Amino acid sequence: MEPHQKFAENLRAVRADVGMSQETLGAQAGLHRTEVSLLERAERDPRLATIVKLARGLGVSLDELIDGIE
Repeated sequence: MEPHQKFAENLRAVRADVGMSQETLGAQAGLHRTEVSLLERAERDPRLATIVKLARGLGVSLDELIDGIE
């Protein structure tokens, strides 16, 4: 699995675990909902700054979003 695909899987799972919609996550992270959607479908590679914003928006550590990426 490619790194951006594993990230997409992790992002989708963590967002579901915290019970947050893509729209709410986007608002919390300062991103548009479509950006969250593209990242969750692995159609866009995330930048480090974006990963940090998403982790903060979700209230989780960076480790949870990049777990299993080698």
